[in-house]
Amino acid sequence: MSKYREAIRTARSVVVKVGTTALTTPSGMFDASRLARLADAIEGRMKAGSDVVIVSSGSIAAGIEPLRLSKRPTDLATKQAAASVGQVALVNAWSTAFARYDRVVGQVLLTAHDISERVSHTNAQRTLDRLRALHAVAIVNENDTVATNEIRFGDNDRLSALVAHLVGADALVLLSDIDGLYDADPRKGNARFIPEVAGPDDLDGVVAGTGSHLGTGGMASKLSSALLAADAGVPVLLAAASDVATALKDASVGTVFAPRPERMSARKFWVRYAAESAGALTLDEGAVRAVVRQRRSLLPAGIIALSGRFYGGDVVELRGPDETMVARGVVAYDATELAGMLGRSTSDLPAELRRPAVHADDLVAV
Repeated sequence: MSKYREAIRTARSVVVKVGTTALTTPSGMFDASRLARLADAIEGRMKAGSDVVIVSSGSIAAGIEPLRLSKRPTDLATKQAAASVGQVALVNAWSTAFARYDRVVGQVLLTAHDISERVSHTNAQRTLDRLRALHAVAIVNENDTVATNEIRFGDNDRLSALVAHLVGADALVLLSDIDGLYDADPRKGNARFIPEVAGPDDLDGVVAGTGSHLGTGGMASKLSSALLAADAGVPVLLAAASDVATALKDASVGTVFAPRPERMSARKFWVRYAAESAGALTLDEGAVRAVVRQRRSLLPAGIIALSGRFYGGDVVELRGPDETMVARGVVAYDATELAGMLGRSTSDLPAELRRPAVHADDLVAV
């Protein structure tokens, strides 16, 4: 067994992402018995000594039957209505499943905005940590009833990667309707199974598809989210929901994604992945080299243009002369203030304006 599978097998804190297809019949109807079987496997992992946070999709699917809809809705208003009804059914199903083991569940609904704002990001972290401390099982889902196309995560795969870092998890398990990563769609034949992704070279030639009619994810979404979590220092296992017992017992199935050697700090992870960008700074070539290669602070002298209405403390994109994003960082000045400093040497500025535009400690290359 590889050291990465061993790390997942022995992880004391695990985030388990359950997709819509794992909770529904082939026709798209919510199936509480499938959820109960997943809960059995998760209970086994918790009895073995691990803390588990569940990121559960399925609220829209769970609302289809109670609302007497013939199929999954496509318009936003009906999706949100179905999520409103289905969220009740979904969390009740999880509650019923874990009540058999005398466990209490707590529901945590998040939007992309909650993660992007530092204060609400921290509050979500505290809530999840406290639920675990009180031995309640946290059921996390995107708040589909209020999220719009502009602010949603896009799917719960990405949400699960963000939550894994948020709670300091030792491992992330993504449960799919496919038993791991292939270089093409295995349902079409001639696809090669990839048991381990240790680096970018292992993904050469991989073609990942988008989601099914039942959910919003898909292999492309799962691959992106697995790489996001791994880049933050969290090992990831992508496996079939039907193999959940084995996946959570010894991680001997599915595809494992190796984490970066050092875990990214919470602040740098937030800057790179979670925070919304409030604007952009365009850098000259020298500043790009200093920021990306030498990991130095960004000074006003290296900035040739800016865009957006940002304020000191906001996250901004740092772009090269060709407008390609090279980094993200927390800017120290308001846009109006920084506009008068572009290209000027630090020695030419008043003493109170001689700090970096973006400090190296608040900067993450992409």
